[in-house]
Amino acid sequence: MARTRPDITVPDLSGKLAVVTGASDGVGLGLAAAGAEVVMPVRNRRKGEAAVAKIEQQHLKAALSLRDLDLSSLDSVAALGAALRDENRPIHILINNAGVMTPPDRRK
Repeated sequence: MARTRPDITVPDLSGKLAVVTGASDGVGLGLAAAGAEVVMPVRNRRKGEAAVAKIEQQHLKAALSLRDLDLSSLDSVAALGAALRDENRPIHILINNAGVMTPPDRRK
């Protein structure tokens, strides 16, 4: 089944910082188009770089940055949280749009 884009009007987000997991798809593009600075945490740096290039083709003034994040590792999540906190900037928009599709089997 083909994806359809929702018909949503996004306000001007200039000056806003958005952290979006899974931003390589439409969410990151939409926020960048609205003027937000988009932090894109990625597990696969090459895929993230391709997403940045795609977004920048459509929006030359897009403010994007890649950060490393592996959601299957709590240490990686904590490291990204600490890095963002150390920048001492407010995060205006947080969208958790990605996840681990197949978590490991639970064992006792």
